[in-house]
Amino acid sequence: MSRTVSSWILSSARNSIILQGKGRLYSICIPNKSKLRWKLVFSKTPLYPAGSYSLDNTFSLKKAFRHTSTEEEHFSFQLSPSQINDILRAGELSHKILALNGKNASSVLRFESNQLASNTPIEDRRSAATCLQTRGMMFGVFDGHAGSACAQAVSERLLHYIAVSLMSRQTLEEIELAVECMKPVLPILQWHKHPNDVEYREITSQYFENLRVYWQHLLDLDSEPGLSLEEAMICAFKRLDSDISLEVQAPQENELMRNIALQVAFSGATACVAHIDGVHLHVANTGDCRAILGVHEEDGTWSTLPLTRDHNAFDEFEIRRLKREHPKSEEKTLFVNDRLLGILMPSRAFGDVQLKWSKELQHSVLENSSDVEALNIYQYVPPNYHTPPYLTAEPEVTYHKLRSKDKFLVIASDGLWEMLSNEKVVKLVAGHITELNMQKPQLAFEKPVNLGYMHSLLLQRKNRGIASLDQNIATHLIRHAVGSNEYGEVDQEKLAAMLTLPEDLARMYRDDITVTVVYFNSETIENYYRNNE
Repeated sequence: MSRTVSSWILSSARNSIILQGKGRLYSICIPNKSKLRWKLVFSKTPLYPAGSYSLDNTFSLKKAFRHTSTEEEHFSFQLSPSQINDILRAGELSHKILALNGKNASSVLRFESNQLASNTPIEDRRSAATCLQTRGMMFGVFDGHAGSACAQAVSERLLHYIAVSLMSRQTLEEIELAVECMKPVLPILQWHKHPNDVEYREITSQYFENLRVYWQHLLDLDSEPGLSLEEAMICAFKRLDSDISLEVQAPQENELMRNIALQVAFSGATACVAHIDGVHLHVANTGDCRAILGVHEEDGTWSTLPLTRDHNAFDEFEIRRLKREHPKSEEKTLFVNDRLLGILMPSRAFGDVQLKWSKELQHSVLENSSDVEALNIYQYVPPNYHTPPYLTAEPEVTYHKLRSKDKFLVIASDGLWEMLSNEKVVKLVAGHITELNMQKPQLAFEKPVNLGYMHSLLLQRKNRGIASLDQNIATHLIRHAVGSNEYGEVDQEKLAAMLTLPEDLARMYRDDITVTVVYFNSETIENYYRNNE
């Protein structure tokens, strides 16, 4: 990006020119006279009420270099390479699956994840956990909108709901008995978290009680064994969304817990969750996060296998579904300007009770709540709001039986997919694997090994440009998403400019980006087929 382009970015912002709108939600270009009204209706809510906790430590490196406004007098897009790396790598998370008895029995070899904020604070969330009472691992990406509250709650709770849905009656009975006897409860999940990941500690007890009500409901069912994986994921998604809706309607004396419930219900989140057990891969998707497989074909080429569909106005299946669920008289008003009811980009999401409740229920809940304006929650009924609910959290579940040629899974929020195609993402991951293999130290050395020989090896590595390679593949993808030029190469000046964009301009160019890449253990997958022939 040349200096001319950098200057144009800044001047266009100061002159209120709308550039490349990447906003997925509530980003409609509107006349000035009504701008205030829309700002009030859809202003972004804070994650927690004031005083309950601080996000100061989260992505603190990024904040150190980021401008807060385009009105600053001394405005610069300059960042050093080390500063760029500090920003991009602040949210890195990686985990390698431990081998059992000298062998790796899991089909998951390792996973790597990262996030880059556009909103302040970031509205995306991610989760990764190993199932302790059932089998397999789960990975989730959650894209929040109108604030981060809903994405935060879903990231903490959804994997628990899925795990409980998969438990046998005996295990559920054991857990219920432990709770009744006030004994320690068997751990359900082993979380794999980033040090800066936050949680709703103030409301954990209520979340646990509602999870307990859910497993009690499962115990009341006559089915044994439990739900299939597809049924479990669908049931878990729908039940959690229902609980989010009911929690905000229930009487609550604790003001903090009441405010959190309000923020969760009146914001929203899309979700994509993968469950991997041996060769069995299930992906549940609600909204426009996306999951794809990277496939290494026998001829050495790489191909892409999409596992999800984006639920929005550009998907014919979604359009037909919504038309079936509402009167014919509403066909022309279901999607306006490619948004649900002219407001929401995704057509499936958690929360967003404004598009699920009746007008009367919305009024009743907000009327009986104190300080909703302080939480930036306002009742707004869009035009042509006649037959709610218009929005659902029910996911589509895709099943895929892993093959040895399936090398990795990429789950990401739409902030990545707006910048990079499925094919480009697979190409970047595949190239990264090749370069990392080149970077591994050679086992055979010329003898005798002297300083001159080692210096020669270091120069060769430097000349190949490997020394600066991101070890975390998610960081590598984010770097290319944000900084690539028209030739698909990372432009350092553009990258610096995109990372220093002030808060009042960043969302014009990029969304929050969250990426998780799961690498499969081909040997374990091959052994499965060898033993089951």
